[in-house]
Amino acid sequence: MDFVAIDVETANEDVASICQIGIAGFRNGELVETWSSLIDPEQEFSWMNIGVHGILPEMVVGQPKLPEVADRVSAMLGGRISVHHTHFDRVSVSRAFSKYQLPDVQTTWLDSAKVVRRTWQEVARKGYGLHNVCQMIGYQFNHHDALEDAKAAGQVMLAAMRESQISLDDWLKRVSRPINPSSSYSGNISREGNPEGALHGEVVVFTGSLEIPRHQAADLAANLGCQVADSVTKKTTLLVVGDQDVSQLAGHDKSSKHRKAEELIERGQAIRILRETDFRFMVDGEGGNS
Repeated sequence: MDFVAIDVETANEDVASICQIGIAGFRNGELVETWSSLIDPEQEFSWMNIGVHGILPEMVVGQPKLPEVADRVSAMLGGRISVHHTHFDRVSVSRAFSKYQLPDVQTTWLDSAKVVRRTWQEVARKGYGLHNVCQMIGYQFNHHDALEDAKAAGQVMLAAMRESQISLDDWLKRVSRPINPSSSYSGNISREGNPEGALHGEVVVFTGSLEIPRHQAADLAANLGCQVADSVTKKTTLLVVGDQDVSQLAGHDKSSKHRKAEELIERGQAIRILRETDFRFMVDGEGGNS
């Protein structure tokens, strides 16, 4: 869970016209370092861009130009995984460094929007913008401030890793694959239950970090008769929650699936919530591990 997250704001339609940079460093799932600066883009400001981020031309007077902070940016990103939400920030940094004929930043880029689309089915095709995703996971921030957006992208990345049970290194490979991959990934674990199983009729959903691979947990549940689904719906009867370090869930002790299940319970839906250890005990008691 060691990475940096970066966000930039631009003065106009030119993606190289960076007027603010924000960088947030994460270690062991915790925010440990931040840096931000206004930048003099040496270009005119577009009122459309000002309307988005609120940075006025007079605010960057006397602020450093990109070459003056390039070493700082390269030092914070160099040799690390750099998270950015959508391609804009990566392209902007690359174009701005090229404009000033500065050496490329030697980092490994990871688009958290691609991660989001492969973690939560409900935003796989639309609604995966930073603001909407942060609302979904319950993270509040001041949108379109570069540092706030960088921290938010980092929190989204942490939440997605917890939700998907896919490590940071594995996400570097996963984002190059289709959104709906083979069942070996947690995003596609739907199963029909064994009609002779002891739990036939139950509809189970898994969430959080499980001790066993999620597809293996799905197989155990299906053998017991459960229908295994990817997301919590009005048909869900059982939610199995991983025994996870809740202090690292983006400031929340429950995943989005967990919170949705509790909302449905409050509305009268009969959903049982079990920890993974209790689910495994139930499986063992029914002979499901044989």
